Amino acid sequence: MRYFGRMTTITTPLSKKLGLRYPIVAAPMFLISNKEMIVAAAEAGILGTMPSLNARTAEAFEADLAWIRSKTDRPFGINVTIGLTAPERLARDVELCLEYKVPVLLTSYGNPTEITKQAHAHGTTVFHDVIHLRHAKKAEAAGVDGVIAVSQGAGGHAGLIIPYVLVPYLKEQLSVPIIAAGCISGGAQVAAALALGAEHAYIGTRFIASQECGAVDRYKAMVVDATHEDVVYTDAVSGIHANFLKESIPEATTADRSPAAAKRWKDIWSAGQGVSLIKDVQPIAVIVDNIVREFHDATARLRQ
Repeated sequence: MRYFGRMTTITTPLSKKLGLRYPIVAAPMFLISNKEMIVAAAEAGILGTMPSLNARTAEAFEADLAWIRSKTDRPFGINVTIGLTAPERLARDVELCLEYKVPVLLTSYGNPTEITKQAHAHGTTVFHDVIHLRHAKKAEAAGVDGVIAVSQGAGGHAGLIIPYVLVPYLKEQLSVPIIAAGCISGGAQVAAALALGAEHAYIGTRFIASQECGAVDRYKAMVVDATHEDVVYTDAVSGIHANFLKESIPEATTADRSPAAAKRWKDIWSAGQGVSLIKDVQPIAVIVDNIVREFHDATARLRQ
């Protein structure tokens, strides 16, 4: 890792490989990450991403990819949710990613072996979500280029291991790079993630409170106003434990993972414990600049 003063490049081997200015990923968030966020993040020097399923049809997804390609030539990524996507849609989404030369695929909820083989044949990098070593070992065996260590307190479906253990533990056990996810809202947390051995910081909740994000204004306001005490870890929404803003969950909510239940995610809102450190809604370019400044300030304090 190198930095050369305020607002300048922060380099890790992985960020250098991908051609990023900063080792930061704007994490793909269901329903609310969009093509505008991808382009804004890419132009700010980080890896913008979104789930392919945020486009309701494969045709709409292709239109999004074409639009992104018309707006930026910088790296970006697409998340494909293997086990939660209809096989025909999954195959078509992967095909489109390869056709449009998407630089990075983020895989989750399933075995990434076949997708990784296809991606590597086209020079595409693959990262896979994990919450513990068992799944991380399987992902490594599948040939992925890195694992996303989703730690306790992350928005959405998160694990139970704190990042101070999960990241260095996976670093010791694996031969692929680690991307740290969970409660990273500013530059000090980015510095901590890199110090623990991660090569990228994976940031979701902070970018909900961005002007480009597709979240409704009330959702963004709730993220700004909330603290970690307003985040609840529950399986009552999807049947899998995840972190949500407590105020957005109806009292009578019961788990439902059916496709028809997807509408409920528009009104039941995910967020991580990092909400405590988010104070306002800003453009992504400004958020990234602030994170880089905070990173510099944090590392400077270590030299005092």
